This record gives sequence, structure tokens and C-alpha cells, in this order.
Amino acid sequence: MQRREFSKMLALGAAAGLALPGVAQRARTGLAYDLPTTGNVHLLHMTDVHAQLLPVYFREPSVNIGVHTARNRPPHLVGQALLSHYGITGDHYRAHAYTHLDYEESARAFGQVGGFAHLATLVKRLKANRPGAVLLDGGDLWQGSATALWTRGQDMVDASKLLGIDIMTGHWEFTLGTERVLEIVEQDLAGHVDFLAQNIRDQDFGDPVFSSHVIREMNGVPVAIIGQAFPYTPIANPAYLVPEWTFGIRERELQATVDAVRSAGAQVVVLLSHNGADTDIKLASRVSGIDAILGGHTHDAIPQALEIANRHGVTLVTNAGSNGKFMGVLDFDVRDGAIKSCSYQLLPVFAELLPPDPDMAKLIEGIRAPFSNQLTEVLATTDELLYRRGNFSGSFDQLICNALRDEMDAEIALSPGFRWGTTLLPGSTITMEDLMAQVAITYPAVTVREMSGELLKRTLEDVADNLFNPDPYLQQGGDMVRVGGLTYSIDPTARFGHRISELSLKGTSVQPAKSYKVAGWASTQEVVGEPIWELVSRWLKGQKNIDGITVNQPTVEGLMNNQGFGQPA
Repeated sequence: MQRREFSKMLALGAAAGLALPGVAQRARTGLAYDLPTTGNVHLLHMTDVHAQLLPVYFREPSVNIGVHTARNRPPHLVGQALLSHYGITGDHYRAHAYTHLDYEESARAFGQVGGFAHLATLVKRLKANRPGAVLLDGGDLWQGSATALWTRGQDMVDASKLLGIDIMTGHWEFTLGTERVLEIVEQDLAGHVDFLAQNIRDQDFGDPVFSSHVIREMNGVPVAIIGQAFPYTPIANPAYLVPEWTFGIRERELQATVDAVRSAGAQVVVLLSHNGADTDIKLASRVSGIDAILGGHTHDAIPQALEIANRHGVTLVTNAGSNGKFMGVLDFDVRDGAIKSCSYQLLPVFAELLPPDPDMAKLIEGIRAPFSNQLTEVLATTDELLYRRGNFSGSFDQLICNALRDEMDAEIALSPGFRWGTTLLPGSTITMEDLMAQVAITYPAVTVREMSGELLKRTLEDVADNLFNPDPYLQQGGDMVRVGGLTYSIDPTARFGHRISELSLKGTSVQPAKSYKVAGWASTQEVVGEPIWELVSRWLKGQKNIDGITVNQPTVEGLMNNQGFGQPA
């Protein structure tokens, strides 16, 4: 499709879509989520739910830095910069949904987000006037909660089938191990949900492990959906969990698949991706013939579809946030074999505005019942806002680092820069369920080791390169590793090996040749140790109340007027 056509379509979509001003008044009439119906191809998109069956609080990042070509463009805009870019004024619901601004006050006013019973109501409402609509999930669905871990993903499989998910791809799903993943795909999903991944191959012969695509006819229009799993799973997560599979972006193979489905008659081609937003943007500029990329992995809530030019036209790129907080709605009007117009909306899912679906609520109650005592165990209370998401740290991560240092008598703590993890408001109790929402993984062992100052710096440099490499195809991890005890400076714009400086411990410079006692968890190597939730729960019980947490943010250098570098609010 040509750029001029896409520009016109996006303008039409914006004019027709829901902007949510005055949403409280509309909610009283039950019309808050009644979108105008356009076109004849309808795609609903959610991603990165991380097994949150119930409504949650989730604070968007105050730091989401873009450097090089990603500087000061979506998705690397935070706070007021994001609102100004998208012209969001006087719309307190969307301002709260998309940013961290006045988070605590707004969260108390507008309530929790997501929750599968509320999502089920929204999906039914959207599908009611969108005949043939398909619900897509972008992955990270089966991991991130206590019940998902304890049931090996079965809770989410059952809930997603009832929700009506038609097609999905994956990432954290693979940390259940290849045997469990194949068991779910072949036994639970067969005939219900298509699990797609064009970029996962057998280690020995290079054969596809999963179907690469499906072609669905929607209201007489052939629509191809291609799956793209997270390409760096064996790097970001333990390779021993997927020993027989290889991953990658596989750009050439993707182009061949696009060409093949076009030749087979597909009039609309969509990539369901877990690449991450920056990778999807680059991919869209290099692979032609894709009409839209519905993306995930980086948890970016992008209010409007991005328009990315390539050699044969334009591709829309979207990303639908995380934790069930948003639902993307993409409508195409296809006539005479061509797309004539389109509309995209990213809907914030406010639980208080959507009554729970009774069938889903009953299912969730049954899922949780056997674990009720464990889930509701109170570990402590908090006077702090506890959150995770941000490039460098969050208060819940700092809590984990403090627990590691205290319990392991370590000078330094390192904790993974996971993007998933919910938020707790001041005055809340911290239950085992709340803790597990931060640490529920299949490789939870706590470790303690001696590391030289040189190795500490090299570790930080490696993680920083995964986050700030100029080439999105080489950004292979999550956010920056979280640190306790250690302070440092970082220049995200510097070249590899020169981003990290001024490492210090208790005011004394870290010496390259000196050894330091370092506690951590979630090693990608096979190790044995106490599960992180046992250590942190024990520490929390000893603390009784959390107050006065100082988030250990590095000194950030080299940035000037960077709109992805905000301040907590």
C-alpha cells in the first residue's frame, strides 16, 4: 500500500475512533467502549498479559530512553512528552493510562486495569458489531503469576480459550520447556488456538517447529496472519529450556512467507510479532507486503499506529502495552481486492467501566480456589509505591535487591531487568500473590558468588548494549539489570564498552582486580539455589512494613532534551 493512501486512512481512522473524553459520563450509559464499526476485516489485539487474570495496577515508565534513530519518537516518549505528541489534553483517563504522571492519585481515582473477566466483556462487546473479528495474542500469556507457575500455564490456557483467543505467538511461554509447550499446543490449543512462529526451527534439520501462518477468510476477504516469536529467547532466557530449537528474526524467510501468502490470494497480511517495538519498526522498513505489525515484548502502549515506509509501500506498526491493560482494535475496509481505508484504536481497559463476565469470573474463581491460602498470605505492608517498569530500576526491584543483600550478606545485589511485574499503591498489604507477580519464573534460584570489579563493569556493559545498541536487531534483552549497593554512571549514547563508568561501593571506587560478594537470581545457566520468592518473603516478614526505599538510579549522562527521560511523578 502506498504512503499517501495510508496517511489518508489513518486520518479517517482517527476521526472515526474513540478518544475517551468524558468517559465517566459515557460509562453511565454503557457506551464507553462502543466503537464505530468500519470495514470488513476486524482484528483485536492484546499482548504481554503475563498471566494476570485479575485486575491490577500498572504504572507506565518514567524512563524509556530512545537513542540514535529512536530518539524522541514513539515509543520512547514518556509523561507530558507523550501526551503532547499525541495531542491528549483534558482526557484524564487516557493521560493516566498512557503515562506515569500523578500516578498514585490517578490510580486511586480511576481504579485497576485489565482482568480477564473484564476483558471478556470488552471482547464480546467489540465482536458483537464486528462480524468475523479475530482475537490475537502477542505472547507472554502463560507466565508471570503464581497460579501460572504452579499450574505450568494451564490456568492461562483455559482462560484464553474461554476468552476466545484465535491466534497467538510466544516468548516467556518457552520457559515452561519444550515438552510442556508442545503438550499445550498439540493437546489444549488444537482446534481452538493457532500457535504461530515462522522463526523457530528444529536444531538438527532446520524444519519449522510451529506453523508459520494461517489464512482466514473474513467476510469474504482472505487475511493472512504470520507469527513471529521472540527471536532471542535462548539469549534472554535459559537456552537449556529450549535445547532443540533455534530462534532468530529470519527476515529473509519472513519475506518469503509474505510473498507466498500474497501469491495464495491474501488481500491483507498481518504480522503478529513479539520482536519489540524498535525491531518491528526496522523490520517494517525492510520487509515489504505486510499491511500491519501487531507487536509486543517491550510493553509499549502506542496510542496510534506508526506509519513505516518500505520499498513497496507502508506498514502500520503497533504495540499494545501489557498486563491486559489495553486492547488494540484494527479495522480494514477491503474492496475489489485492495485496502481502501483503515482505523486503529488502542483502548485502555478500566475494570470499573466494564462489568465482569460471569462465565470468566467463575472460571477464574475455580482456578484460584486450590491456592487461596498461599495467594492471600500477607507478608508485609507498604507505605511506598512499589513498581517495576523503567529502563534502570523501580521500587519493587530495589526491594528485591535489598532483600538479597540482607539475606545473603552480600555487598552487591543484581536483579534482572524484567519489564513485567504489577504495581502496589501505598497503604497496601504485600501478599504472596503480589510478590509472585514480580518473580514467578521457572529458573528462580538465588546465587551468591565472587565477582571482580572488571567483571561487574563488563556485565553492566553487556546489558547496556542489549538495551541501547544502535541497531534494534541487536537489542536482545529487557531493561537494565537492577543493582543494590553498587552505584554507577551510564551514557546510553556511547559506544559499546564505554557506556559504564564511575562504579562505586559505599563511596569507594570499585577496583577492577578486587573481588566483591554479589547475590543474584534468575541465572540463565543451570544452577541450584533457594527460590527467590522464599528469600524475599522471609525478608518481608521480618521487615513487616516497607518504608523509605531509595531507588538506586544510575547517574545518566550524554542525554540532552531526551523525551524518554522523565522524572518520577
